[in-house]
Amino acid sequence: MTRSSLRTEEVVSMTVTGQDTNTHRDTDTDADVDTDAARAIGGLADGRASVRLRAALAIGSTPDPRYIGPLVERCATEPEFFVRDMLTWALNRHPVTLTLPVLLHELRSERPQARSQALHTLSKIGDPRAWPAITRALLADPDDEVARSAWRAAAVLVPEGEEPALATVLATQLGRGGHETQLSLSRALVALGEPMVAALLPARTAADPAVRAHGLATEKLLRDPETSFAFAIEEAKRVVALGGSGQEGH
Repeated sequence: MTRSSLRTEEVVSMTVTGQDTNTHRDTDTDADVDTDAARAIGGLADGRASVRLRAALAIGSTPDPRYIGPLVERCATEPEFFVRDMLTWALNRHPVTLTLPVLLHELRSERPQARSQALHTLSKIGDPRAWPAITRALLADPDDEVARSAWRAAAVLVPEGEEPALATVLATQLGRGGHETQLSLSRALVALGEPMVAALLPARTAADPAVRAHGLATEKLLRDPETSFAFAIEEAKRVVALGGSGQEGH
């Protein structure tokens, strides 16, 4: 064998050896990534809220399409609010093109929390393509948390020009639920601005005093944003109890 042939053989040998080494390194790296992903996904189901929180934080810090399904699934069952908030943040760190279809699918879930959290996340993402999925059924969902999330999402996603129609639908929910539910509805209506005033007109003569009071309180919040809802609703209840419409001074 010539000296030239020996040199060629050495170069080939070194190249092959180097390729083998790099292949092993890549394989090891992939294995590490898979292990980290499995650990993070497993952490979402840990019995300790602090561990679930850290897992969601880790996932959001290193977005990967593999995480989207587990994140959405955990949103449907996570009992702690602060962990759910971190799950939403982690989902928002992923491309909307990947998260949007999964979240829209969740809106049809039989689990109320799945619907509620999907709506909450969609309101945070703010992508207008989600608007058609905010149906009348969701806005009137029998579960208060789902309805509240739908109201907030609708107020964020409503296209320009659709505010009056949305306000009309939201006004059908006046008088519903307790303080927090009514506050959520009033905030959503106030966020629509002046278009909501006409939608509240029927509430002034509604047979249900709770509807009349809620409508009056919501109008007051629009006129005076500094007013607390608790004060506005109590004042409105007094007006209704005395047989007034709340418009006597206007």
